[in-house]
Amino acid sequence: MLTLGLMVGAAWYFGYAFEGPFTPFLLYAFVPVVAAVCWARQVQDAYSSSSPGSLFPILPLPSRGSVDLQAIGFLFLLTALTDLYIIQARPDYGLKILGTTLPGVWGVLSKAQSPTLHILIGVGFLLVKRWGFFVYLLYAGFGVINVGVNLAVLPGPHRIRIAFMVSLAVFTAYILWRRQRFVA
Repeated sequence: MLTLGLMVGAAWYFGYAFEGPFTPFLLYAFVPVVAAVCWARQVQDAYSSSSPGSLFPILPLPSRGSVDLQAIGFLFLLTALTDLYIIQARPDYGLKILGTTLPGVWGVLSKAQSPTLHILIGVGFLLVKRWGFFVYLLYAGFGVINVGVNLAVLPGPHRIRIAFMVSLAVFTAYILWRRQRFVA
């Protein structure tokens, strides 16, 4: 709770000092470092517990041996922060979904789905829950379809779309290989 207060206080201070809700320092240095330190401490506490029933609450007992999946979940949470920064820094940017940009409220909702899914997947992977695995599979399926349509319809260059598709395929293959670690 103290860490959350410090992060919110730092966000307020940097937002006030630099006249914006997000700053590159806050987004790419302070928040990731504090989050990584807190997460590493929680992992250490959970894995060094001498009592089988007194694990740190964020890491339930079945998640032992799933630090790789939890690290991927942490990366999804960082991606959600990046999404939020892009949305607030460039409100006029229209996200391309299936080769088109939605206008008005639908456009805002289409941009909001990205950080929402990244947060859900991140939390699901941190807790190593089966619902996180299923949300990821929905995300990956839609991502492949969306990138495929965008590659076919939109003009190039497609470097970012191709990199996304390749990284999505690699992550999905790995996650499918580790799917037994997810618990109900």
